Amino acid sequence: MTFPLYKWLRIALINLVIVAIFGITMRYKILYSLPLVNQKHLLHAHSHFAFYGWISQVMLTLFVSYIHRRTNYETVKKYTPVLIANLICAYGMLISFSIQGYGIFSISFSILSIFVIYYFTIIYWRDLKKIKPVLTHKYLKLALIFNIISSVGAFALAWLMATNTANQRAYLASIYYFLHFQYNGWFFFAAMGLFSNKLYEEGVDEYKLKRVFWAFALSCIPAYFLSVLWLPMPTWVYIIVVISAVLQVYGWGVMLVIIKSQLSLLRSKLSPLARWMLTFAGFALTIKLLLQLGSVIPSLSTLSYSFRPIIIGYLHLVLLGVFTLFILGYMFAYRIVIPKKKAWWGVIIFTIGVILNELILLLQGVTYMGYFPLPYMNESLLGASLIMLTGLLFIVIMMREPLESEKIPWQPKIKR
Repeated sequence: MTFPLYKWLRIALINLVIVAIFGITMRYKILYSLPLVNQKHLLHAHSHFAFYGWISQVMLTLFVSYIHRRTNYETVKKYTPVLIANLICAYGMLISFSIQGYGIFSISFSILSIFVIYYFTIIYWRDLKKIKPVLTHKYLKLALIFNIISSVGAFALAWLMATNTANQRAYLASIYYFLHFQYNGWFFFAAMGLFSNKLYEEGVDEYKLKRVFWAFALSCIPAYFLSVLWLPMPTWVYIIVVISAVLQVYGWGVMLVIIKSQLSLLRSKLSPLARWMLTFAGFALTIKLLLQLGSVIPSLSTLSYSFRPIIIGYLHLVLLGVFTLFILGYMFAYRIVIPKKKAWWGVIIFTIGVILNELILLLQGVTYMGYFPLPYMNESLLGASLIMLTGLLFIVIMMREPLESEKIPWQPKIKR
């Protein structure tokens, strides 16, 4: 028997479509009457399911596949109940948050999902020890550690909401803590670990890749304070925060140099579709890191965090532009799934939707700053959401499981 990788990835992609449908429903409710739906409850359901039903589900699946390709099915079959448990928790949060918002059932499913991750981390850590250690293991381990660290923010937020003791600062600090260690910790290090492993297998010097790893590893924790510069902090803490922002840009710059040195090889091995998606994900990541660097200016940070469209735009830039396009590009690049010809249309339509969504949110944020809101912004955002959903449906429908002859061997082709 083999690990059913394609089945699990397809489930995660269907979850992404559900995330998009919930996003469209929220955009629709802003414009039109939908009395049976509570907007705030829908927002919590949408965000939690995006994290646990889409990104976490697909990353856990790819983590298991990494172990499976280097061991055997007997080693990884114990992960199937864990993936099922995470999926149940994700759907539990989707339903319970939609109905009651923060309540006994939604909080219970949130806590259960955290314990699922704890258990996954323990057994995965043990299995990594059975494989020859490489830099990829450091990425994967640190990704799981940051996922656990992020749970502190989730517990704090759940407590504040359940006890109705939240004040503005505590509430925002908890949210940004959770978001930071999910986006810049768990999601980012998981993606970088998978991508760095492919570069290593193609012969890239591990020493160069280590420079990238340590730049991001050392900067991740202090970079949290980029999200809360409105809190009082000593000058020396602020200096460390600035250094962390610079270090992130440096690390990504080194990675871009590495990618450039391997450009001819990557072009020969990656399909145009995969190159398009990975290039756009890299471009979005560059924008994201430069925005973080710019946020070290306290006045700019306070201004940007004061306008909801800018916050939403940033979160969508990272979730959709960076991670979603990376995951799809990674799956296509290494033939984990095979896109049919019409999948091109899905990728183009989805990418156009992401770009339009970001531009409209940016424009909305800028006009709000100047107190001259433009008309039809919400209608335009609803249109962008529909475009993204259309693209996703094309992508999900126009893909299939690869045949054995179409799969790329996952073992390194070089001897070290």
